[in-house]
Amino acid sequence: MDSSKKPTTTSKFSKTFHKVTSFKLATKTLSGNGFCLLLPREKPENCDEFTKDETKSRDRAAMQAFVSKLFATISTIKASYAELQMAQFSNYNIEAIQSADQVVVDELRTLSDLKHTFLRKQIKSSPPHVTFLLTEIQEQHSLMKMYDITIKKLQAQIEAKETKFSALQQNLRETILINRSHARRLNSSGSFSILDNVTLSSSSNPRDFILVLHYAMKSVRDFVNVLVNQMENADWDIDIAVNAIQPNLQFPDKTHKFFVFESFVCQEMFKDFDTLVFALQNDHSIRYYIDQFTNLKSANATHFLNQYPNSSFGKFTRSKYLCLIHPKMEASFYGNLNQRKLVNSWGCPETTFFAAFAEMARRVWILHCLAFSVDQKVSFFNVGKNCRFSEVYMESVTSEALLCGIDGIAVAFPVVPGFMIGKTVVQSKVYLAQAKG
Repeated sequence: MDSSKKPTTTSKFSKTFHKVTSFKLATKTLSGNGFCLLLPREKPENCDEFTKDETKSRDRAAMQAFVSKLFATISTIKASYAELQMAQFSNYNIEAIQSADQVVVDELRTLSDLKHTFLRKQIKSSPPHVTFLLTEIQEQHSLMKMYDITIKKLQAQIEAKETKFSALQQNLRETILINRSHARRLNSSGSFSILDNVTLSSSSNPRDFILVLHYAMKSVRDFVNVLVNQMENADWDIDIAVNAIQPNLQFPDKTHKFFVFESFVCQEMFKDFDTLVFALQNDHSIRYYIDQFTNLKSANATHFLNQYPNSSFGKFTRSKYLCLIHPKMEASFYGNLNQRKLVNSWGCPETTFFAAFAEMARRVWILHCLAFSVDQKVSFFNVGKNCRFSEVYMESVTSEALLCGIDGIAVAFPVVPGFMIGKTVVQSKVYLAQAKG
């Protein structure tokens, strides 16, 4: 074997014996017959009289041995205390706890004795090189014990990670099975609603509300696409329409103009969302809202309106349509106001435009019913124009604006209102622009 790759333990003990040899030399007295170790203070018969240098050398060796013993004792206390903690918090081994505790107590007593020895200036011991060797062995033993404890801790962490990994694998398998079940249901029935995962009760959690909110916002975006297509078909100038809603705004991407129409629709559809004015009735019972949610969560909006035109949902849809769709807009789309007249007389137009609007109204309506069916107070808030951006209450609908830094941006206009569910904040979605000044 190459001598340059010897174990580090051999090197360690080589240094130890080198130090021991030095101590031996420090305590050696020269004579014609060799040397002797100076244990007592009296002058040995076969040794010459002590010299001053030899006395200093002997005292220095004794002090070094004393310090070595001090640090070895501290290392033993440290290792024993670590062993005590390991026994307490891993498997609570009573015998190991008592054993480690006794070692700590014994070494503390040794430490106290060393303190008194130092204060009394009675630093005497067996030959220094022997003391040094014993303390070096003691310190190495403590170091090995610390390594052993560290290995056990790492093994415990590995076992904990493996347990967590197994749990995550089990969750993944269960999720895959649930997804496959949903896929089978979708393929067999041809339709599947995320509302099937919402269980109504007075203690429903905010996650259900957020789920239904996303469900409602998808229908808002679908309606906005239909609305913009109708504008383009009617030869509207989209830029002029955008500027009429949000004047003097520069958009780095032309697709961002759709956020203006989405904001316009949301402001009307969610107006008075957290009040009874929204539902156009005075029923305060939670049971009423649960029934409304249950009846409409899987219903076809236009079929329901045809069957129950005077229902609460029918009144809500009629009111929102007449407020959101201006007569001039409808006249430009169809050349007349027949659709508006039909809605005003509790009818249900058979057009793609109204079908998209009715579906959006249905989803916003069931979101309102969900909000009023829980025992936690649900309220909504709008963010004002030119407000400072807050990551707690707001979320940007685009990522480009955030590249300027939070201090350099402000709210150009709110897109989706925010909500408060008890103490839980559902962030408002806003469109950001460069802050003025």
